[in-house]
Amino acid sequence: MPLALDHSRAFSDGFIEWVRGKGNILIVAHDNPDPDSLAAAMALQHLILIKTGQQATLTHGGIIGRGENRMMVQKLEIPVEPMEKLDLDHFQVVCMVDTQPGTGNNSFPLSRPVHLVIDHHPPWGDCSRSRWVDIREEYGASATILFEYLTAQGITINTRLATILFYAIKSETQDLGREWSHADREAYLRLVPLANNRILFDITHPEVPREYFAAYSRAIRNARTYGPVLVFNLFAIDNPDMVAEMTDFLLRVDGIQYALGLGYAQGMGIVSFRTLSQDLKSGELMKEVVGQFGTAGGHGMVAGGQIRPQEGDPAALRKLERSLTRRLLDALGFPRDRGGKLV
Repeated sequence: MPLALDHSRAFSDGFIEWVRGKGNILIVAHDNPDPDSLAAAMALQHLILIKTGQQATLTHGGIIGRGENRMMVQKLEIPVEPMEKLDLDHFQVVCMVDTQPGTGNNSFPLSRPVHLVIDHHPPWGDCSRSRWVDIREEYGASATILFEYLTAQGITINTRLATILFYAIKSETQDLGREWSHADREAYLRLVPLANNRILFDITHPEVPREYFAAYSRAIRNARTYGPVLVFNLFAIDNPDMVAEMTDFLLRVDGIQYALGLGYAQGMGIVSFRTLSQDLKSGELMKEVVGQFGTAGGHGMVAGGQIRPQEGDPAALRKLERSLTRRLLDALGFPRDRGGKLV
């Protein structure tokens, strides 16, 4: 599909007029935000500022842990505040990007109203109380939706904003190789000449701590394969983003079609799932696998979940791994067996 500029213009016109003069604005990204969530938040902040003159505050729960994401925030000077440091009563308007109310992957209290929701994940939260909702699950990135708003409104995209939007689409769709739409491709190509290549290089080649390599080692040593299914457990980690990063990495193992990663951080179990199957609805699969243990969701070839509450000792995490492995094999229709070590 080409850029849906008519829809984006009509939707953004309506929201802009509604928000004008309404007070302090908060833009919520999902916990441990990735480039797509941060780019969408920053683009929405820019849109509101240019069209209404109102400043908006960007926030998230958790941490920005992945090296590329920390470098992106540093190099592009993204003004984002941890939610725990904010007084939420201070804000009259709340916007949510790349996530939805009640999904479990954001720390914003469900009891508080969310007025605007923009996302590219399937509807799996509670948007019934939100005045403005633009969910496009056919899109590969939320950043593409925000790029459309800016384009439809005739707003000039500066180098800083172009760089984060481009990197968001690039990383979310893996260079247009995973779950991309024609709108994502169009936005990607329009942003290429506007982005700062030096900053992009710095973002994609950050320095990383030794624990990063220890996590790689732990993931490989703990990984077990069950036919085309690979499962690994990182146990306790400081950076929850490592689970998703290791899941992406281990999906590259020859003969593996499905990868499930687990870890423990911030008092909860972290679950990440990736597949090479373009026909699988990963979000629905993970909801079935996680079940009563916690919350889960996703889209297409990518999904994740949170297990709350979860004990962090190794025995409890091994038990969780066994339970989720059995449930995953059952859901995919593969026989339960002992599997074998990857290496």
